[in-house]
Amino acid sequence: MSYLMQAEERLSRLRARMTATETDLVVLGPSSHMTWLTGLNPHGDERPVMLLVSAEHAGFLMPSLNVSMAKEITSLPLFTWTDDDGPRPALDKLLDVNNARRPGLSVVIDETMRADFALLLLDSLDCPRRRFTDDTVGLLRSRKDENEASRIKAAHLLNDAAVEAAFAALVPGMTEVQVVAFIEAHYKANGATTAFCSICFGENGAFPHHHPGATALGDNMAVLIDTGCVLDGYPSDMTRCRWFGTDPDPEFLKVRDLVEAAVRAALSAAKIGVPARDVDAAARRVINEGGYGNFFSHRTGHGLGIDIHEPPYITGTSDAPLAEGNVFSIEPGIYLEGKFGLRLEEIVILRQDGPEVFSEMPRV
Repeated sequence: MSYLMQAEERLSRLRARMTATETDLVVLGPSSHMTWLTGLNPHGDERPVMLLVSAEHAGFLMPSLNVSMAKEITSLPLFTWTDDDGPRPALDKLLDVNNARRPGLSVVIDETMRADFALLLLDSLDCPRRRFTDDTVGLLRSRKDENEASRIKAAHLLNDAAVEAAFAALVPGMTEVQVVAFIEAHYKANGATTAFCSICFGENGAFPHHHPGATALGDNMAVLIDTGCVLDGYPSDMTRCRWFGTDPDPEFLKVRDLVEAAVRAALSAAKIGVPARDVDAAARRVINEGGYGNFFSHRTGHGLGIDIHEPPYITGTSDAPLAEGNVFSIEPGIYLEGKFGLRLEEIVILRQDGPEVFSEMPRV
């Protein structure tokens, strides 16, 4: 499907959601929401860029500097402005075309939009009722179609290969940042870019957001690799842990098996209609019963799409029911300061019969 056909289809789906939610106007900034809906990813700076969508019209507020690029991607009308004129006259015209001057308008605003963009919009409206994108663009983005699923799958297969190659390349004395460079080179050689790469040797793994550094690999040391690439616009995300050496710490093996059991429990709990908190509870229950509950310090997962972190969030407080097409991580972990950290992470897509794992790399 071409970008233009895809944009038309997604715009139609958005308008159906707008009708269902009694939304008069959706306003997106230069963000992943805009990219998902239109394919357009305009340069983001202090110059206001917005996409306005109503039942009958859709168009962009666009700085003149971005017009040539925008016309290559979208067929939607561009309401352009120059630095000499400022954005307000063009925005006023765009609001008029969308019949957005009436009082009490129900407006959805991109929660990732710059505050000055949002205030420029709101100051131009007459006391609108406003909310964020959760039940419109956000909801649609959270339910991946087969094209998106296939692109996410491809990114994960490349990630599998990179991580397997990295584990195979480990030698004593190698530093964390050298492993990062190895993985990044693998991505680049296969047409991908690095989304992120966290390499943790030994006790560094006890810090879930450790930044790789000069720590050198020694014999009999835990190795945690949490990494992802972006391929064809969609990312991968996966964590694997192995022991480097011939004499694994018995507690490492115990914790590894416990975290694996937590992953399996969460996979079993993930079903259409189940609140996200139930998946978190399933993983947490296993780790609590294993005696390590105080060392599982984060949520069980997050959604993944164009953004590596997006809804749904698999937390202990989320009542959001899981839906077919949701893509999210399951990544319980146990972190023992001064020893090691161990996290096992899968990205899954929720199907009618349960979750389908994208990675094909064994966890243990």
